[in-house]
Amino acid sequence: MAQKGLIGLGLGLLASVVALLLWHQGLLGGFEHATWQWRVAHFAKPTQTTSQLRIIALDQKSLDWGRKENGLSWPWPRQAYATVVAFCKRAGVRVVAFDVLFSEPSLYGVGDDQALGRAMQENGPPVVLSYTLASPGEASAEDGPGPPALTISGFSQWPAKNRTPGLPQSVTMPVVELANSAAMLANISNHPDPDGVFRRAPLFTSLADQPVPSLALAAYLASAPGQIPLSLQENRFHVGKMAVPIDAAGQSILNFRGASLTIKTISLAAVVQSELQLEAGEKPVIDPADLKNAYVFLGMTAPGLYDLRAIPIDGVYPGVEIHATMLDNLLSQDFLRDSPAWLATALTLFFGVLAAVAILFCRTAWQSSLAFALLLPLPFAAGFIAYGQGGWLPVAVQATAVLLALISGVVFNFATEGRKKRYIKRAFSQYLHPTVIDQLVANPERLRLGGEKRELSIFFSDLAGFTTMSERLDPERLTLLLNEYLSAMTDIILESGGTIDKYEGDAIIAFWNAPLTQIDHARRAVQTALRCQERLAELRPDFKAQFGCDLFMRIGINTGPVVVGNLGSAHRFDYSILGDNANVAARLEGVNKEFASEILISEACRRQLPAGIKVREIARVGVVGRKEPITVFEPIASGSNENDLIDRFAAALALYYQGEFAEARSTFQDLAADDAVSARYAAHCREALDNPPLAWDGVWRMGSK
Repeated sequence: MAQKGLIGLGLGLLASVVALLLWHQGLLGGFEHATWQWRVAHFAKPTQTTSQLRIIALDQKSLDWGRKENGLSWPWPRQAYATVVAFCKRAGVRVVAFDVLFSEPSLYGVGDDQALGRAMQENGPPVVLSYTLASPGEASAEDGPGPPALTISGFSQWPAKNRTPGLPQSVTMPVVELANSAAMLANISNHPDPDGVFRRAPLFTSLADQPVPSLALAAYLASAPGQIPLSLQENRFHVGKMAVPIDAAGQSILNFRGASLTIKTISLAAVVQSELQLEAGEKPVIDPADLKNAYVFLGMTAPGLYDLRAIPIDGVYPGVEIHATMLDNLLSQDFLRDSPAWLATALTLFFGVLAAVAILFCRTAWQSSLAFALLLPLPFAAGFIAYGQGGWLPVAVQATAVLLALISGVVFNFATEGRKKRYIKRAFSQYLHPTVIDQLVANPERLRLGGEKRELSIFFSDLAGFTTMSERLDPERLTLLLNEYLSAMTDIILESGGTIDKYEGDAIIAFWNAPLTQIDHARRAVQTALRCQERLAELRPDFKAQFGCDLFMRIGINTGPVVVGNLGSAHRFDYSILGDNANVAARLEGVNKEFASEILISEACRRQLPAGIKVREIARVGVVGRKEPITVFEPIASGSNENDLIDRFAAALALYYQGEFAEARSTFQDLAADDAVSARYAAHCREALDNPPLAWDGVWRMGSK
């Protein structure tokens, strides 16, 4: 056991190292992103601060309203936005943040820009306007001075590699009339992960080696009553007293609240209508009180305006909702934090070793399956627990380590334990059915004394005149004859799912419904008997030519409960059967001699046969050792006149049971030429006519076994 534990330790460490290398090379990103989606979908839900946010959406409904009601084509006049600002002032919102670029002068003239600028400067909520950053070499418009930088303590000591390389260096600003009127200017340029999905976003960005705010941070700062100190310290961005976790690139992991529209969204057209209605003294579509003290973002959600993004749980998520989610996280102080790399590494090693050791101690396929089912979810459970505590824990590397460890353990078990199992198969394959061998391989503990009571269909067969043949043939030829005969019959029995109990000279004892359950065991047994007789008829000419013998086989089948299991001594035992119903099957095999029949089955067996198998009642037989007579039946192979034979024989048998021997003999005599059983009955009826029985009950008495 100690050796197996050391091997498991080695396999687990190897699997973990491979998984960590794949993780370090970035080859598990797709897997990790899938687990990201599962966790976000499970935990995403609104918080108390979510109710403080509003999105005014320039949606398709607004575009349609502007075109149909006011004849407005896109882009709209800036006066429409001035109306929105006026409504927000009336409602008493905290801040209005525009996720809309005003980089080109209004098509309606400079006065239109000035009107929006005046609305922004009037005593009301601070208004934050947007600009975009472009990477060097990309086209940009630089109208007027660049955006003012933030004052962030410690930014200059922040590693230079996080501030400058590959970061945007050119800016697309709002027109001067609007830029000068805004409370703050903010960057709205965010970049998704390589797969195009937004999972992280920065609260600040480096521009010309100076920090500039995101739209969410600018909205938060603009709405604050005083100046809020900002500072950087290792992997934390301090906004006043709150510490926001950031990664090496200054990005924070977003804690999404749900799919699109989780944050309450209002159509821009409805806001404009409401302000106009209020100015006219009418009841507005939207009650301004609904926006009181709210943080308002105005952005585009109409598909044609191309500001739709993908997040882990929504493939069509307006960009403005990403900014709103950032502010929501800032207000709730619940940005997710990256778990330390050492924790992910330690868990990877732990789970990898645990999986390898556990799988090595699994002895059966179901135990191995259970190990997979229990151990593979562990990394995912750890990831979910960490998420619930506000931490982002990589899951893919841990799951990969567990999977590799489990697979390597299974391979090792196959290479070592498999040798033992193959030995058992070779040792038992000569005298046990393969299904029994498989059970012994999977459960060696079944190699013990004892058994169980089950209903089986039991098959006994014997060769007619075998004693005479054995006296006439020399031992070598007799052995060759038996081997060929028994091999042919055994193949048919095994193909039908039967279990060979034993061979007793020329006799074959087999059964169905053990060790594996077979609901149709009676059908299998009877069809096997018919196939065996058919195959023997095919082989009979060859046996005659080769050995000078005509082989005829008698078969008895009974269905009933017996004890089945490993029966014998402590040193030698067989998988066999024991019970009175097994004896009945043996008696039925012998009864064939009395009627010159080939197959006889009991009534218990006949009751379980499907309608497709045709049988005829042969007799009520009194066998030695049993008080009550047994009704026996003969299965009939399909042929051209089996129905006629069955019907005529049944009519004659009914006369026989009634003691009408003359009439019965007449019908039996008509059938005797083609039916050996009828010939025996015709002779028996003649004897009864010559020596009438004193008492008649229709039972055919057997004088011997």
